[in-house]
Amino acid sequence: MSASLVVSRPNRLSHSHSRSRYRKISETRPSKFHFPTPWAEFWNRKLSKNVCVSPFTLRIVHRRHDSAEFRPVSSSLRVRVSSDGARFSSSLDASEPEAAPSFREFITSERVKVAATVALALALCNSDRVVMSVAIVPLSLAHGWSRSFAGIVQSSFLWGYLISPIAGGALVDRYGGKVVMAWGVALWSLATFLTPWAAETSLWALLAMRALLGVAEGVALPCMNNMVARWFPKTERARAVGIAMAGFQLGSAIGLTLSPILMSQGGIFGPFVIFGLSGFLWVLVWLSAISSTPGQSSQISKYELDYILNKRQQSFPVENKPKTATIIPPFRRLLSKMPTWSLIVANSMHSWGFFVILSWMPIYFNSIYHVDLKHAAWFSAVPWSVMAFMGYFGGLWSDMLIRSGINVTLARKIMQSIGFLGPGFALIGLTAAKSPSIASAWLTLAVGLKSFSHSGFLVNLQEIAPQYTGVLHGMSNTGGTLAAIVGTVGAGFFVELVGSFQGFLLLTSLLYFLAALFYIIFSTGERVDFDETVP
Repeated sequence: MSASLVVSRPNRLSHSHSRSRYRKISETRPSKFHFPTPWAEFWNRKLSKNVCVSPFTLRIVHRRHDSAEFRPVSSSLRVRVSSDGARFSSSLDASEPEAAPSFREFITSERVKVAATVALALALCNSDRVVMSVAIVPLSLAHGWSRSFAGIVQSSFLWGYLISPIAGGALVDRYGGKVVMAWGVALWSLATFLTPWAAETSLWALLAMRALLGVAEGVALPCMNNMVARWFPKTERARAVGIAMAGFQLGSAIGLTLSPILMSQGGIFGPFVIFGLSGFLWVLVWLSAISSTPGQSSQISKYELDYILNKRQQSFPVENKPKTATIIPPFRRLLSKMPTWSLIVANSMHSWGFFVILSWMPIYFNSIYHVDLKHAAWFSAVPWSVMAFMGYFGGLWSDMLIRSGINVTLARKIMQSIGFLGPGFALIGLTAAKSPSIASAWLTLAVGLKSFSHSGFLVNLQEIAPQYTGVLHGMSNTGGTLAAIVGTVGAGFFVELVGSFQGFLLLTSLLYFLAALFYIIFSTGERVDFDETVP
């Protein structure tokens, strides 16, 4: 690949001319252009051939074979042409925005490959945890478990998930997302693979193995946030999170859909073996194909690397030399700021709704509408598939809002408001549904709108303190896990005491509305100084 220079000549071409009107100056004629700047010697050497004329600004042309691709440089040289067309003056303009890559360039980039591989890990993560939501029905029948005890078995995953996010987040900030993610996937795949053995051994062994699964999966989302922060500029992070979380939601759909099929072929524990082995295969691909940072990648193009670094520099100059978090994070300073609490409250409500819907919907459809297990799993799986796609488009919309000039704080609050108010109203509709089809439609709307939270608080974690992204996610995730335990276990006891699933769904709606109000009041999209001294 060779590079040539594109220079503006406003007296020859108008701004409205398309790229197809670019005129090549003879490659055999040496350039007579001179730059009276410190760059003169460098550019006069470079302008010996392959000079092109463009409508308005200096650009680099990447030539592949017989075609030419025109790329803007992040710090453009504005050029003025003298009357004879032979002498040029230039000035460095670092403020000119760099053109966004096309959809084709974005989707085929190395950074999207990273996001897609993370999405596969998150798909496995959710598939492994959701298998028990289907297996709990035959296990309860086989062992005579009550609804409340089934809730305890369901929540055993969360016992481990409660303790790992903060420690895992600190490890991610210290050692990077690639290494920690590899260990996490390997460990949770082992726990999933050994679940059949544990269930045959004793109830306590089963609970311990599910808790181990939770410990390992606690690092997944902090690792995702770390990799997105390293590989994507601010204007693409909501989309990147949308791609990664699409895998997370598809994992729910895959687990809920395939588990009954695999159980019919290989027994109750067939899905655990298949998903466990798939995780080991993913680890091999991850370690061999993915780099921790763009600068360490041997597959990334120079243009993409420059684009990422330049965009990060425009967003936060400090990110070119990112801080490494200390081994012991400043928890007191982190907890002294209300934006931290807005993230904790948002994650808590997000997790409450997520785990209540994920854990109880198959039983809900089975008990309320009397559908069999396979159809109950199907009705529960459809909403998660929709959530995967809506989450990506929510991220795309969020990035568009920011590029259009809306400040980051407002964009995050808009996304989070949709992510909480939407499910709140949809769950009210779900309680009034008279058929499983209508109930599934309301559930799909609730879960689909819930995905806008990924472009709200989940991206917001990377913005207020990039050097503490993992720890902040861990802290908010711990609050979320506590809420999920209360919600998952509480739903079982609530139904036994009150005799109504609908009442618990109405309570969840009210909590959604209160959490949305708290986030709107106290969140921010600006960087927060957590390193100052707290009085």
